[in-house]
Amino acid sequence: MRRIAIQGYKGCFHEQAARLFYGSSAGDAISIVECDTFEDLFRAMEAGQADAAVMAIENTVSGGLLHNFELLRQKAVPVRGEVYIRIEQNLMALPGQRLQDIQEVRTHYMAINQTRPWFTEHAPWIKLTESEDTAKSAAQVAASGERGVGAVASALAAELYGLQILAPGIETDKQNFTRFLVLDPSLEVPRQEVNKAVLCFTLPHKPGSLAQILTILSFYDMNLTRIQSLPIPGREWQYFFYADIKFSSYERYLLALQAVRPLIEDFQILGEYKAAL
Repeated sequence: MRRIAIQGYKGCFHEQAARLFYGSSAGDAISIVECDTFEDLFRAMEAGQADAAVMAIENTVSGGLLHNFELLRQKAVPVRGEVYIRIEQNLMALPGQRLQDIQEVRTHYMAINQTRPWFTEHAPWIKLTESEDTAKSAAQVAASGERGVGAVASALAAELYGLQILAPGIETDKQNFTRFLVLDPSLEVPRQEVNKAVLCFTLPHKPGSLAQILTILSFYDMNLTRIQSLPIPGREWQYFFYADIKFSSYERYLLALQAVRPLIEDFQILGEYKAAL
């Protein structure tokens, strides 16, 4: 059984992404290793406590998780896949209760922000209380046996902790997606299936250097799906660039890399994999 490290608690969206990628339902095929922070994902793998990890990298509402880009570069654990999850929030409580019975809901502050309009319209009497994690809130409600208290979390959390969903899909933004990366050193993606890569590099501090790289990538039919820059500590006005590129020909991808390498510095391939979309 493969041990997959996630940031958060069992039943969170990270676990949902892990099970979707590895093709497992709750309770089989993989074992979830809970981690408090994203740094702990890598510590778990380094210590031999986890075989792989699933890590959020960007969200359609809040943007990129910048620190996680830096962790990818520093730790150099290869990206071997990606998963997109629509963030669906659900109001849940111990079975046998109605919405009118719930007086307090506990969940992460981001989930509160995503669902506050629903509570304002449909359940204004409910007190919303911030907690550490959505799935952990569900687990605590289940463990306490306390009635009149609910949680907002994923449907997987309700399943794992035996809670009843009183109101599904209460998030305001129905197009809120999070993209997760699969970090799995032992997973080999067949070369004929590889059509996406994440690269990291720096550029000489001179005019037009980035435009030159983008022109070359375009010439070789590389589709730049994301580019992110982060400052380099101690090197004023210089940046690490993180680029996701998608392509249909692995051979042209290799030619594109060959063409840009003389023009870039500190080059790393952080992962090659099959795109999810």
